[in-house]
Amino acid sequence: MTPEQGTADLVARLRELGQTVATAESLTAGMVAAELTSVAGSSAVLRGGLIVYATELKAQLAGVDRELLAQHGAVHPDVAVQLAQGARERCGATWGLGLTGVAGPDPQDGIAPGTVYVAVAGPPGVEVRRLGLSGGRREVRTGSVVAVLDLLRDCLR
Repeated sequence: MTPEQGTADLVARLRELGQTVATAESLTAGMVAAELTSVAGSSAVLRGGLIVYATELKAQLAGVDRELLAQHGAVHPDVAVQLAQGARERCGATWGLGLTGVAGPDPQDGIAPGTVYVAVAGPPGVEVRRLGLSGGRREVRTGSVVAVLDLLRDCLR
């Protein structure tokens, strides 16, 4: 199955279930929402998204705890969880997707490029995954999009 077919199948599954999704994206800066909207009919499932590239916007727009950001920085599993929860709550969606990480080429706050956390928040709770992606910025960002959509697909099963 091609990535495009996988996204089309995911959108079809959400439509079939009558469920919606929203995103809070840091390192991908809207790429997840763009991937979802590449599918005709996605307006039935995508509620919206937050691009929270700047650390302070993670708190202001997505509701990430400021103390968490101050203590651990923006690249942390709990930040991904709170991004997913914030997207879900603020956009009124069934599912929220949160992504944060280091695309590179340089480390951020001592965290290596390719370190990414993706999270999905939904009716059964929250799932988070740590990724160790290789390659340049493009590969890390693209791999993050694929990973969070795969995680959502897993949560729908």
